[in-house]
Amino acid sequence: MTFGTTCFQAMTTTEPPSTRSIPALRRLGYLRTLSRACLALSLTAGLSTVLRAEAPNPSDWILTWSDEFNGPSGSSPDPAKWKFDIGGSGYGNHELESYTNRPVNAHLQDGHLIITALKETHTGPDGITQPYTSARILTKGLFSQPYGRFEARMKLPTGKGIWPAFWLLGSNIDSDPWPKSGEIDIMENIGNPTEVHSTLHGPGYSGAHPITAKFTLPAGEAVNTAFHLYSVEWTPNDIKFFVDDHLITHRTPADLPPGTHWVFDHPFFIILNLATGGDWPGNPDHTTTFPQQMVIDYVRVYKPNQTQPSQTPIAASTPKSLQ
Repeated sequence: MTFGTTCFQAMTTTEPPSTRSIPALRRLGYLRTLSRACLALSLTAGLSTVLRAEAPNPSDWILTWSDEFNGPSGSSPDPAKWKFDIGGSGYGNHELESYTNRPVNAHLQDGHLIITALKETHTGPDGITQPYTSARILTKGLFSQPYGRFEARMKLPTGKGIWPAFWLLGSNIDSDPWPKSGEIDIMENIGNPTEVHSTLHGPGYSGAHPITAKFTLPAGEAVNTAFHLYSVEWTPNDIKFFVDDHLITHRTPADLPPGTHWVFDHPFFIILNLATGGDWPGNPDHTTTFPQQMVIDYVRVYKPNQTQPSQTPIAASTPKSLQ
């Protein structure tokens, strides 16, 4: 979800994870049981395990920020954690939604955040009228962090012109306008239920020429039929993107175009949004149904515990319902 016009050159990687995924709180007993079951299945059926057959060590990572969306059903996102972008400017991508702060476009429900795109004509406070409404929430001015692991467990909408995203922007964007501030797109989807994209934007590699990768989910899985965990593990000069326990791609300064520089060395804030239309996904057509809903189970941010370095990859974080 770029700050400007987006055009992607996709690639697929099947490299296995090289760093430890984050254990969620209170998941030890569950993972031990599930890991033993997976290990037994692997030994008897000759299959490679999906979950790693070991219990996580919570001391490897420190939770620094989270939102479990456990507030009253029907309420808006916690204003101590989230702000709203409002208006229908198209955000440099010629999008067709007017973002609002109305509960009908973003509300909590049964332990989830639900962002809803509606087909309705709406004029925002900026005076711009658009044929759709939706929501875009962000932690700018409330929370930002350099490095660590940022993850969100979500079930995504799909359809022509539907564009859900979970991404980060440099907190220095007001003083160093995009793309100098940097952008880390942890997950974007443009209507294909079996594909997601992860992308870096910076000066000289943004807009029509980002550094991007496409990941195809394993056979039988889809972004709109089940929750998946989308995450980034970010250290100095090193960024890894994941879906569940699958590595999407691994980026370092060596991946940058000649003459450009790495701008991922300062705090970034979080954005969740559901766009409608735009240069990359195209606009909705007669096949697109409304309302469309992006359902977020949680967002969590960690930093590494420097006294307990991680070495072995393990399973992804456990959903709240299994903790």
